[in-house]
Amino acid sequence: MLSALIWFPVLGALGIGLWPNASAQLIRWTALGIMSGVVLLTLGVVLPFDISAAGLQFQELLPWIEPLGLNYRLGVDGLSLPLVALNSILTWIVVYSSTQSLKPKLYYGLILVVNAGVTGAFLAQNLLLFFLFYEIELIPLYLLIAVWGGTKRNYAATKFLIYTAASGALILAGFLGLTWLGHAANFDYEAVQHIVDAIPAGLQGLILLTLIVGFGIKTPLVPLHTWLPDAYVEASPPIAILLGGVLAKLGTYGLFRFGLGLLPEAWTSLAPLLAFWAVIVVIYGALAAIAQHDIKRMVAYSSIGHMGYVLLGGAALTELSIVGAVSQMVAHGFILALLFYLVGIIEAKVGTRELEALNGLMSPIRGLPLISALLILGGMASAGIPGLVGFIAEFLVFQGSYAVFSWQTLLCVVGTGFTAVYFVILLNRTCFGRLDNALAYYPKVLWSERFPALALAAIILFLGVQPQWLVHWSEPTTAAMAQVAAAYEPSAERIGFGTITQAIAELTHPAAPPTPLALIPPIESTSPAT
Repeated sequence: MLSALIWFPVLGALGIGLWPNASAQLIRWTALGIMSGVVLLTLGVVLPFDISAAGLQFQELLPWIEPLGLNYRLGVDGLSLPLVALNSILTWIVVYSSTQSLKPKLYYGLILVVNAGVTGAFLAQNLLLFFLFYEIELIPLYLLIAVWGGTKRNYAATKFLIYTAASGALILAGFLGLTWLGHAANFDYEAVQHIVDAIPAGLQGLILLTLIVGFGIKTPLVPLHTWLPDAYVEASPPIAILLGGVLAKLGTYGLFRFGLGLLPEAWTSLAPLLAFWAVIVVIYGALAAIAQHDIKRMVAYSSIGHMGYVLLGGAALTELSIVGAVSQMVAHGFILALLFYLVGIIEAKVGTRELEALNGLMSPIRGLPLISALLILGGMASAGIPGLVGFIAEFLVFQGSYAVFSWQTLLCVVGTGFTAVYFVILLNRTCFGRLDNALAYYPKVLWSERFPALALAAIILFLGVQPQWLVHWSEPTTAAMAQVAAAYEPSAERIGFGTITQAIAELTHPAAPPTPLALIPPIESTSPAT
């Protein structure tokens, strides 16, 4: 079942690419049918999933390149299942909301490949396999921005490519450090998990910092975020949904799965630094959003701040904070998808995204009343208003983090106030005021165009009123992660910058020749000259 989730869209993309003389409309409906099949396959995993179990389920194993330690090993648990479902739902909405007539085969095929790569990364239980899926989405998303983006699409796509490539290089370096220094038999997650304690504390801290920076670029965390505003703004609205709603979750997922999951001792010791970093991310993202005049760029910066709540929940290491962080990933994905979709509708109907040029869209006769109402709902959800999914996610993070990091949590609560500020600015200038009588004759929004926004709004409302449907999938897994981390007492002396500096010195100037790598056999000489 897990392999079907990955390879069914890949086969669909190949079929679309080889389909001769198909119209753009037919290709779109075919891609939508393929994604409908992916959603049904996702339900086939969700419905029989045992929510009381903390470990992996539906595991698959196929030995692949054993000399390199690369196995095709898949599994799903409470950390990955909600994100797999999020990926399937949002990709379906992306395909439905796309009306691309320029190179439609390539466009829809790339979207399907991105869906397969992200799902494969969430399900991979081998470090090298995760890295391969993590990198698969790089070129497709680069093309989706560079070919179908805005006026500065080439600059934005190139910047995205460089940053994402650097992210992958750092993650690969961290994975190699874990396996080589711990002498793991292969790159399987469980095998690496069992040998981490053999790695000196300073080296664990160094590897964790490498992974945090690598995944922090993808999330993104300040100051590793500079690729995000350009990529989100220049991408078309459906691709912006993919970038913000789905792709960013690879970064936060990687932090929890490989940072906290493999290096709990180092994570515990660096937790105060991560909590302080979370405050910076939340405050910076909110203040940067307030300063924007382009509503799409404002939404892009708002997503940076919300990733800070995820980092705070992970730093606190309590059961409530970790399950709140996972819930925040899912809630943020749905909310951001709704906002980007609505911004795309406004730009298509009004012709601008500038705050100074938008007003009176709530007018019931000549405005966009339903779109404005949904925009208000999306802003309220992003600001954490009770009754919407954003509230329960942020509340769990704050409730679980306050006892551990009191002032950091309070500052992040202040950040939610800033979130309300920039959404009040956005809504006041776009939805209210008087329309220009000479210009305000906007095309009507068709019901087919309203459907994705209404579906996302329904999910946001339902999960806000019934948060248990969001939380209970992750509770056993996140509780187990918190219990493992609780075995390690925070100690700045055990893993601090001093031990990390010493570890760097030992790596760059070893006292003795390094031990040969366990996974790579030595090359034997065949002649005296050699």
